Amino acid sequence: MSGDAYTAEIVRLVYEAGADRVGVTSAEPLVRARAALEARTAQGHVDTMQFTFRNPERSTTPTLSVQDARSIIVAARSYYAREVDGAGDAHGSGKTSDAVPARIARYAWRDHYEPLRDALRVAAQRLKRDGHRATVFADDNSIVDREVAYRAGLGWYGKNANLLLEGLGSWFVLGCVVTTAELTTSEREVADGCGSCRRCIDACPTGAIVEPGVVDARRCLAWLLQKPGTFDPQYRVALGTRIYGCDDCQEACPP
Repeated sequence: MSGDAYTAEIVRLVYEAGADRVGVTSAEPLVRARAALEARTAQGHVDTMQFTFRNPERSTTPTLSVQDARSIIVAARSYYAREVDGAGDAHGSGKTSDAVPARIARYAWRDHYEPLRDALRVAAQRLKRDGHRATVFADDNSIVDREVAYRAGLGWYGKNANLLLEGLGSWFVLGCVVTTAELTTSEREVADGCGSCRRCIDACPTGAIVEPGVVDARRCLAWLLQKPGTFDPQYRVALGTRIYGCDDCQEACPP
């Protein structure tokens, strides 16, 4: 089977297992992402966040996670829903009979990463069966998956610093398979779809989007609600009824 045909087969398996978007890129270092991580840290915008900021060299060098890696398969799975049913399932219809006046970010309504991992495992198992090494990463600090998806041609960066995919907006989770297989990449530059739009910037209740594409974590409610310690009282009014996460910049975004 040729390289193109083999890649198409692997990608097909991930789609059939439940992914909404799939791309492929090389395992070359994520140079842009490393520069961004270091710049945000130097500017103080990271606050005490760890995630991929903790070890920029590792999170932007795929071969440190999988020795001799050549390719990365990246997949997105949508989690958008308008409502949550009584069983905790996000499906876009119906109301709970025991609803409480509290707001929780959509990505936390249920575990959206496990179905994505399952889809990626299908690809990893096939790659291993064919003699390649392959490791799945999802909700993992080992790799800057947004930059992987960007380089694979899945979307563009919005002014809220989220990756935007046409038809999905930023309502998705990402995961990767880093492999020693030599796959055909889908790399392309996706045109910036934001233009002069600044809805996300204007919608942020704390002004955390300090410039297009740059979020100051010290003001971001999504981070402040995870940050250990006491919630900063200066943002108590902006917090409103939120108890976990904040979707405001995503809800304002047209895609």
